[in-house]
Parts: sequence; C-alpha cells; structure tokens
Amino acid sequence: MGTTASRDSGKPRYLQIAEDLAQQIRAGVLAPGEKVPSESELMTRYSVSQGTARKAVAELRPTGLIDTHHGKGSFVKSQPPVRRKSSDRFRRSHRRAGKAAYIAETEQAGKTPGVTVLYVGPTDVPSDIAERLDVPAGSRVLARRRLYFSNGTPTEEATSYLPWDVAKNIPELSQENPGPGGIYARLEENGHILTEFTETVRARLATKQETGALSLSPGAPVFHLTRSAETVEGRIVEVCDTIMAADQFVLDYRIPAGD
Repeated sequence: MGTTASRDSGKPRYLQIAEDLAQQIRAGVLAPGEKVPSESELMTRYSVSQGTARKAVAELRPTGLIDTHHGKGSFVKSQPPVRRKSSDRFRRSHRRAGKAAYIAETEQAGKTPGVTVLYVGPTDVPSDIAERLDVPAGSRVLARRRLYFSNGTPTEEATSYLPWDVAKNIPELSQENPGPGGIYARLEENGHILTEFTETVRARLATKQETGALSLSPGAPVFHLTRSAETVEGRIVEVCDTIMAADQFVLDYRIPAGD
C-alpha cells in the first residue's frame, strides 16, 4: 500500500494523510469492506504521532467513505449510494405495481429493501409540520414512523403525518402494512388524487439519536428532507419528515427550464 502523502504541500499532515487514504479508497487499493489502517499502523507508515493519525481518520468520517465501529476500527464502506430520482420515484406506475417509492428505487439499485414500522397512531402535530399541513399546531394527526434498510443497513428514518379527518376514514393507514403501493395508493383509492410533491432538503450533521438509529459514524452528515403531498384540490394530505444517511443516497432532481 502506497504512502504518497506529501510533506511539503503546505497542508496539515493529518489532512495529507486523510487525502491519501481517500485516494486509495477511490482507486480500490483499499477495497470495500477492508479495514482502514489502525492508528498505530498509520503512525508507523506515515511517521506521525498518534494525535495526527487519529485526526486523519476523523477527517475521513464525514466523507462517507468509511464506517467506524466502536472497538473494531474503521472499514471502507461496501455499498454504493442509491440514486434517488425524484422525477421517477412517485410515479403511479410504481403504486399500481404494488410498490411504495422506497421499495421501487432500492430494488432498481439492485439492493434488497427492508422496513421496520416504529410507530403508527395519533399524535400532536409538531408546529413546523402543522404549518405545511395548514392545521393548528398541536392538532391531532396520524403519524407513521418507519426505519428503512438497504441490504440490511439502516439508511433512513421517516415519519409521515396525515390530517386526522383524512386518516380516520381510511383504516389501512392506521395499520403497520397499509397494503400494496403504500399510503399514497390508499389515499388515491379514496379520492385524494395526488398532483404534486414538494421537497425541502437540508444537509447537516447527525444528532446523537440519529447516529444511533442509522448506525452512523460520529460526525456523519445526513440529509433532512421534508416532503408535502398535494392533491388536485390543492390540499396537503401528507407531510413526510425524513432523515437520510447522506453517504447512502444521491439526490437526483429534474427541473424544467420553463418561462
């Protein structure tokens, strides 16, 4: 394994080492699933102190190239990200085929999807979600909280909020498995025909709770995505609040160049 980190680039030594390791990962010298050299190995290989070696590995974590497991070390990530195409994932053809959006896109990426339902039931709507749903803060809504997996790895945690007057008349929405095509299929079967989805995406560092839920390395980035589902009548019938492991997804948007 090469040690090409230059001593005279003007960058701090730990950044040089981190860049060298990243280059080795991208070139396949460090293969997917392979253990990243330990701090002691880095100390010997690059003739640096333990503190510098530790900083180099810490610099790699937010890049999404490695996973760190307490007591075991750091490993090169073994899964390429799922390409999440917003122009495709909410097509009715997927729902008619009996597949919810996450299931369809994960399978298209050649991976095995999975979902664990964490909670389904009434809740008081958070103020930011209430604004999107156009209901008073604290109103009763139906919440559906799920944890999604790709090849057994947790990739996102999502909570859907639906107005109570809509949800109470569709019993399937209160079941763990709402049936083929997911909740959007059930909404449309009951007359709530969807015409548009609006998404807001922010990038930030994961909280402690999110790090645990998604098995992330400390300091890992996440996408915080909030989506509204609007009907032909102009009503928002669902808001989905989603935390996504940023290294597991590529967000792909198609934007018309209209007047």
